[in-house]
Amino acid sequence: MDPSAASTTDGGDNPHNGPRFLKYMLAGSVAGMVEHMAMFPVDTLKTRMQMVGASPSCAASPPLPFGRFIASIVRSEGPMGLYRGIGAMGLGAGPAHAVYFSVYELCKQSFGGNGPGHHPLAHAAAGVVATTASDAVLTPMDVVKQRLQLPRSPYGGVRDCAARMFREEGVRAFYASYKTTVVMNAPFTAVHFSTYEAMKKVLGEVSPENASEERVLVHLTAGGAAGALASAVTTPLDVVKTRLQCQGVCGADKFSNGSIHIALRQIVAKEGPQALLQGLKPRVLFHTPAAAICWSTYEAMKNFLHHFQE
Repeated sequence: MDPSAASTTDGGDNPHNGPRFLKYMLAGSVAGMVEHMAMFPVDTLKTRMQMVGASPSCAASPPLPFGRFIASIVRSEGPMGLYRGIGAMGLGAGPAHAVYFSVYELCKQSFGGNGPGHHPLAHAAAGVVATTASDAVLTPMDVVKQRLQLPRSPYGGVRDCAARMFREEGVRAFYASYKTTVVMNAPFTAVHFSTYEAMKKVLGEVSPENASEERVLVHLTAGGAAGALASAVTTPLDVVKTRLQCQGVCGADKFSNGSIHIALRQIVAKEGPQALLQGLKPRVLFHTPAAAICWSTYEAMKNFLHHFQE
């Protein structure tokens, strides 16, 4: 039986009932925190690579291969240099992913995505609604996280960064990249969810007699493929998001407003089109296992809570 079809019937016939909604929120919260905590060092590397050319402190980092880049951070800052800002992600990832998965499940049901056959448009549309809602929760903490990830960051920690941003730049600084984040995550999530559901269906049909035994492997494989494809095609917008969130920090370039067009034009004029692909490798290397971890954790938690409820 298709796991997505199973999820439409557990917890009662009403897809909007309280127990099911809470189950999606709890499973999504755990999945999001596990995903981001496990892959945080790679995310730190991606942030620093995307700031090369914008910040003097990041520009000083040599263009090293992936492994040697991480080793250079450990040598100069210690192992904790890879985890600076993880507290902000811990505070934001849980609530944001709770919103993300619960909204996705409810919208997928409402849009007819749980019926027989493949429904890529329903899955994509549900994903876009879900990411728009979750980004409103995550963006402020993501801004704090990325500012703390920069080398020689001027902030003493999550509380210090948030307080100084509020005092010196106002509430708008926490949402300077929100529009870019939504514009980026809309196609990212559309590709991600439709690829995940399609891969899950194909893999389930390959060996239907072993579906229950192979379910974890199916989620890992489908999630990894979805994460790799979605992250690759949205890297340029992720570069813009990082630049907007870290503008003015450590001497980084500033932008006149949060316009995606202006930011793209300014980056290309100064550094060339290749700057929009900075951090591509670590971004793909982050999202491939991260999506696999997130989906498998989410589905496992959802099944566990379903059996626990029974």
